[in-house]
Amino acid sequence: MNLKQAQYVKTIAECGSITAAAKKLFVSQPSLSQMLRQIEQEIGLPIFDRSTSPLRLTYAGEKYLYAAERILAANSELESQLKEIKQEHAGRLRLGISVTRAMQVMPLVLPIFVPMYPNVNLELTESGSATLEELLQSGSIDLALAALESTSTNLAYELIEKENVGILAGRDSATAKRFRSGKAISLTDTEGDSYVCLTKGHSSRVVQDKLFRRYGFAPHVLLETDSLEVGRRVAVEAGACMVLSDIYVDDYVHQHRGEFFKLKDYENYRHFYACYRKDEFIPMYIRDFIRITTRVLSQHRKFPD
Repeated sequence: MNLKQAQYVKTIAECGSITAAAKKLFVSQPSLSQMLRQIEQEIGLPIFDRSTSPLRLTYAGEKYLYAAERILAANSELESQLKEIKQEHAGRLRLGISVTRAMQVMPLVLPIFVPMYPNVNLELTESGSATLEELLQSGSIDLALAALESTSTNLAYELIEKENVGILAGRDSATAKRFRSGKAISLTDTEGDSYVCLTKGHSSRVVQDKLFRRYGFAPHVLLETDSLEVGRRVAVEAGACMVLSDIYVDDYVHQHRGEFFKLKDYENYRHFYACYRKDEFIPMYIRDFIRITTRVLSQHRKFPD
């Protein structure tokens, strides 16, 4: 059964005659009669009892009409959903973001975004920046909010927030005792202190490994963790160092004996971007999600305790 057959049989049943149905459907009576005969030949049963006036459905016709109405209703619902998607009021947003950034971004963005787009289904993937870029390239997510270098030619990057990478040091570390907080230091100035490292895949780990290779630096690793929050707390409390973005230097760091030092010999190119594929249509709700994120982060610079 196709949509035309379903609509024609439904109209004949409602009108009670082929002639009246043909007028309502703006088709000729002979062509409508021929189509009905073709349907009955295909199913091998009559749909209407032609000995009555108005026409009456046979038992097989009742079953056929029931299925026809379900098909037409499903098609109508699909058309409405597609219309909403075309108008960009409904859809699906597959968002990739790190756990740490999700803690910062989602509580601020969702209270604004959800009332604007209640019919957009949000699917969250939490992972490190390097993994998120791979997922975006493969089409597994629609939008990545991540600390990346804007180097891929098939991806579009919209800057949300600039990050300055430096060294977080607990006050019991030799580095914190030797230098004034906020001073620009070299990585080699931290020699002798232990380091807390994030696991591979995190943007901070990418920067850290690049710096370590540049200076042939191989410090003692106190802890390797997948959680930035665990890492920075351990570094502060245990008197260790950690390569970290300045966006995570907040009241917790200052109140718990942590110091942050700029890197005087490193220019960071990995900033916080909204990233999506250039060859994909970007609906308005994704653009608004990016816009809201950019705005709220500029208003809430500090990472939450």
